[in-house]
Formats: sequence, structure tokens, C-alpha cells
Amino acid sequence: MSDIIVVEDLVEVYASGTRAIDGISFRVPEGEFFGFLGPNGAGKSTTIKVLSTLLRKTSGSVTIGGHDLEQDPDGIRRIIGVQSQETVVDGDLSGRKNLLFQGHLQRMQGPALQSRVEELLDLMELKEAADRKARQYSGGMKRRLALAAALVHRPRLVFLDEPTTGLDPQSRAKVWGYLSKLNKEEGTTVFLTTQYLEEADKLCRELSIIDRGKIVASGSPADLKEQIGGEAIILTPDPDAGAGAREALEGRLRALPGVGKVVEADSGLVVYARQASRLVPEIVTLFRGVGVRLDSISLAAPTLDDVFLQKTGSRIRGEDLTSGAAPAPVGGVRGGVY
Repeated sequence: MSDIIVVEDLVEVYASGTRAIDGISFRVPEGEFFGFLGPNGAGKSTTIKVLSTLLRKTSGSVTIGGHDLEQDPDGIRRIIGVQSQETVVDGDLSGRKNLLFQGHLQRMQGPALQSRVEELLDLMELKEAADRKARQYSGGMKRRLALAAALVHRPRLVFLDEPTTGLDPQSRAKVWGYLSKLNKEEGTTVFLTTQYLEEADKLCRELSIIDRGKIVASGSPADLKEQIGGEAIILTPDPDAGAGAREALEGRLRALPGVGKVVEADSGLVVYARQASRLVPEIVTLFRGVGVRLDSISLAAPTLDDVFLQKTGSRIRGEDLTSGAAPAPVGGVRGGVY
């Protein structure tokens, strides 16, 4: 299977000097459902903007569908669809006319376009509001309309930047079902960015976890969780315990048989170990031995959030690294309609 996306040592530096993308490399095979999972400010949206020709890269190489980003950006635009994180619809047009207009831009016309528009309006549950001006839509309705616009011309590759943000659980599940069908039955390659652990786990066959502009882990969701090396034991020690006692505690936890790693998280500790339940009595005894009260202890199967925690030392739902508008990128933004 050939690779539809090939990225080598991609770097994007903002005018402020911030390295929004810091030398990432990855490949996406044709027909894959591929995800970028990470918190706000990780570099997900910037990567999509570069790959979809909306933002000039600082350095590195990008090839999409055999088209070089620098030499043939128009060739890339012809085969992709893009839904940006910012919802962009024409408020003066109805939902139906927004989709018809997008189809005309993609040189679609006649019954094929009409049929496709009606299919998408039905899928996105916009049929009843199809002839209302989009400015009258709620935020969630606008998100669904923007997603439909990215798909109207049946692109070979679609970039979706957090496409279900703002959707209620029922609408989100319906979109998930359509995206899976789009990928499996029509062979469309999907590049999805998300902060939602469940979304990445459910939809993506392969994904990369990104933080602060760097890829920290890659693989299938199952493989990444397998790398954890066992279950998670979540511990909440007495917050008033002294630094020396906590340091001694962590050292003894690491020495327990079967423990792979001990990570500080929020106000507690997470111990990763195989056959974790067998360690619980030993851990309780250990706390007593160092004189630290154990406020709570629980077990959990490993998640993608645990992978992120192991690789970065923080939870994926942690601090939003962005504040306000993103800094202006070096090189500016490309023009174009997609």
C-alpha cells in the first residue's frame, strides 16, 4: 500500500520564535484512518494547515498524493477536503446553498451534486434547517455544516481538525459512524486531529500522540496501550506528606516486583504494573512503612491518556497551552478556497 502522506523533519516556527512544529516525521498509507491526538497548543492544527497548503512551512519536506507541497500545491488542493478548527460557513447563504456553492467550487453539478447535498443534509441532521440562513444556526449546527462542506466532493484525502467539537453525544456518534463508513467503504483517507481520547481510540487505526510540537508516540491504539506494561494503579497520598517521605515512597514503589514505571500525576501517583491487583496489599503496607497516609487507591485498564502521561509527565486534559489568538507564523498564510 502506497503512502498518501509523507512528512520528513517538518518544522514550523512562528514570528515570536515559538516552534509550533518541531521536526516531526510520519507517513500515512492510502486508505488509512489516521489520528493526531494531543492537548490544545500541541501543534495539531498547525500541522493540518501546513499539509493542506494553508500555511507555509519553515523547513522539511511534505508530499501529499505524490504532489510536493512546494512544487505542486494545486495538485494537493485538488485531492483534499478540509474542515478547519474555526467554523467557516457563509452566514448569508442557507445550509443547502452553502453545500451547493462548495460543490460548484469543486466543479460538481447536476443531479450528482443535488443528491450528494441531500445525503449530507440528512446525515448531519440539517434537513429541516436546510433553507434557513446559516447565520441563524447554532454553533453545533454550523460545525456539522462545515463538516458536510469538507466532504461534498468526495475527496481522496480529508483533513478534519477536531470535527466533533461542540456536538452533542448523539450527533458525535452519528458523525463517527459516517466517518468510519467513508473510510471503510469508500476508501477515503482520513486525517483526524482530536483531544478526545474516546474518539481517537474508537476511530483511528493508527495515530501519533503529539505534545509541544513533537511526536511522542506512534502506533495503533492497542499497541500504544500495550506499551504501558500493565494496569494503572492510581494512588492519592496524604497531601501533607513531606518531600522526603514522598521521595522514599516513590523509590520503594519502583522497586516492587512487576512495576514498570511510577509517574506523578495531578495530586497523586500512578504506578504501572502487570498483575496490578496482587500488588495492592504490598502497596498499602509500604505506605504504612514510610509513615504516609494513603487517602485512596484504585485500578484502571491503560488508556491513551496513560500513554501520554508516561511520555510527557502530564495528562492530555491538562493545561491549555494556548491563550488568545495564535502567533503569526513566519512566511504567512496561503490563499485559496477548498
